[in-house]
Amino acid sequence: MTLQAPYSNAPYPKNTWYVACTPDEIEDKPLGRTICNEPIVFFRGDEGRVAAVEDFCPHRGAPLSLGFVRDGKLVCGYHGLEMGCNGKCAGMPGQRVRGFPSIRAYPVEERHGFVWLWPGDPDQADPSLIPELHWAHNPDWAYGGGLYHVQCEYRLMIDNLMDLTHETYVHASSIGQPEIEEAAPATRVDGDEVVTSRHMESIPAPPFWQAALRGCGLADDVPVDRWQICRFTPPSHVHIEVGVAHAENGGYLAPAEVKASSIVVDFITPETDTSIWYFWGMARNFKPEDGELTDKIREGQGKIFAEDLEMLEAQQRNLLRYPERQLLKLNIDGGGVQARRIIDRLLAEEQEADKEGATA
Repeated sequence: MTLQAPYSNAPYPKNTWYVACTPDEIEDKPLGRTICNEPIVFFRGDEGRVAAVEDFCPHRGAPLSLGFVRDGKLVCGYHGLEMGCNGKCAGMPGQRVRGFPSIRAYPVEERHGFVWLWPGDPDQADPSLIPELHWAHNPDWAYGGGLYHVQCEYRLMIDNLMDLTHETYVHASSIGQPEIEEAAPATRVDGDEVVTSRHMESIPAPPFWQAALRGCGLADDVPVDRWQICRFTPPSHVHIEVGVAHAENGGYLAPAEVKASSIVVDFITPETDTSIWYFWGMARNFKPEDGELTDKIREGQGKIFAEDLEMLEAQQRNLLRYPERQLLKLNIDGGGVQARRIIDRLLAEEQEADKEGATA
């Protein structure tokens, strides 16, 4: 069987929330970032509230991201035109510009340690649709993460995260082990959520999880039960419950004193049809006060994800080189296939709504 999917022309839902950046990226100056093929500039406007507008000065077309913020206004670095958070011209030294045409302003929200952007119809932007991250404000949890710019289509990264069979090969020195591919995954769909699970019993812990066990004060040289529960939610979020527990204690349901577990956090934001902003991290509920441990886990996880990038970017180049080739669909691809079906449905619904709006 073959997997029918348009790899060379990657549409993405727009009436949804994407992670655009982290607050530290706009702390000192504006940030220019292309999202869903749209150049956007992010900055802190009035009262420090985050804002997002088209990265285009209506005066001479210069990127506003090359400017600076003054008194809550975004100042063009070319001739000094001031733009408000609403995309309207607010002033310019010695000139009358308030009649200038506005540029586009985007709905944007700062929540859970991320800046979220709605690139679609602003009238549909509902902040309550931003996913709730229970660990983000809980003192019993710690989070550390980073950002990668990857030259691949966003659905390839979703495929990668929903099928962890590749860990045996791509991550052989850290989290990979043969027992992963020996354990059959189970996939189910619950509304717009896709869940793919793997459970492995009485196996040796790979190097990354040996270190995590030591970090929890547990023995790292005994058999463990290991689990991987991948959860996809639209438009392109994948969170993975991962962990190990000393064997014969209930595996995933084992008490906290015999296991090391965490949530791998993945927000995948399309930049163009063949590139993404990949926000990655790990939230854990053991030793949350240990900043040194957070740094060590972030460093280790960053190296693991870096191993994926070379493979994904090479995969994208191959798919562009051979656009006529169809790809095999195996049982391990179930999570990615179901995620694509949900994305396709959302895209069809958006397109139908656009048609109805155009004829109304």
